[in-house]
Amino acid sequence: MNTPGTIDRPLTHDPQKQALMMPTADEPAGSATEDFTTRGANDSRQNRTREMQLIPEALARAHMHERLHEAERARRAARLVTALRMQRRAERASRRARRALAMAVMQ
Repeated sequence: MNTPGTIDRPLTHDPQKQALMMPTADEPAGSATEDFTTRGANDSRQNRTREMQLIPEALARAHMHERLHEAERARRAARLVTALRMQRRAERASRRARRALAMAVMQ
């Protein structure tokens, strides 16, 4: 069932080295596709432009750009949280100092 040379396990994945697809004598005329040649495979490979070959790189670059912006936003948010925490701490210290000063004046 999984012998080499079947659809599941072709002898090679290179289209130029695969056997031509020809209709058998058992099939009625017109039921099979025309003879398959490797010229079509070569043409389709040549049809790739440099721009198409660079698409994965452009996608990776865009993805990394987005990740960098996301990291920068996270850093800004963390700095804001830290600044707010320090501001609350300073306000508490200021209230304690005013309370201590008021207590010292009252005595």
